[in-house]
Amino acid sequence: MSVTLCFDFGNTRRKMAVFNDGELDRVEVVADDSDSIRSILDKYKPRKSILSSVVDHNPELESLLEDNTRFHKLNHETKLSFSTPVGKPETIGADRLALISGAVHQFPKQHNLVIALGSAVTYNFCNKFHEFLGGGISPGLEMRLKSLNYYTAKLPLVKASSNAPLIGYDTATNILSGVVLGMAYEIDGFIDEYARKFDNFNVLLTGGDIVFLASHLKNRIFADPDLIFKGLYAISEVNNP
Repeated sequence: MSVTLCFDFGNTRRKMAVFNDGELDRVEVVADDSDSIRSILDKYKPRKSILSSVVDHNPELESLLEDNTRFHKLNHETKLSFSTPVGKPETIGADRLALISGAVHQFPKQHNLVIALGSAVTYNFCNKFHEFLGGGISPGLEMRLKSLNYYTAKLPLVKASSNAPLIGYDTATNILSGVVLGMAYEIDGFIDEYARKFDNFNVLLTGGDIVFLASHLKNRIFADPDLIFKGLYAISEVNNP
C-alpha cells in the first residue's frame, strides 16, 4: 500500500489527509511540533508527502518530511495542471493553487468557480482552457462575527449557526441574519455575475463553514469539504513521480 500525506496549514487550523493508493482514507487535525510529526511518520509510514501552508510553521517539519518521504512544498514554481496568467503568480496563496488543482482534476476542460469558506472567503475562477484568472477575497464568517463584537461597545460575540432567520427577533439572531444571510447573498451575487459572463460553469463550495452557508444558497453548487486535499494529492502525483 502506497501512502501519501497531504498537509494543509491554514489560518484557522492545521490539517492532514491520508491517501492510501490514491483513495482518501481520513482527515485529521494535526500539530506541527517535531514529536507529533515523527509520530505521524511512524504511524503511517508514508511514501510521499506534500505541504500547502499560508502560515509560519515549524521549520523542522519540512526537514522531517524531506528525510522520510518524497516531499514537495507547494509554491509558485510547482508543476500544475493549469496556468496562472496573472500579474504576480508568486503571490497566489498555496491553498488557492490546491483548490484549483482539485477542480481541474475533477472537471477538466470546463469553467470552474471554487468558493472556499475559511478564515477568508476566496473566489477562484479557472476557465475551460485551464487558466486560473484570479477571483476575489472577502472576510470569512468568523471574522465577520468577531468584527461586530470587537468594533462595537455592546454587540456580543455570537456563535456561528445555520439557523439564521430573515427577520431577527433578538440581538443574536439579528447578527446571524446580517452575517450568515449576508454572506449567502454575497456568494449568490458573485455566482450570478459569473453566470452573466460564462456559460456552463461548475460552482464548487468548500471549507469548514459549508455547514452554515450551503443551505441558504439558491444557486446549484457542488459541496466538497475535502477539495483542497484532492488537489494536493493530484499535485503530489505530478511533482513526486
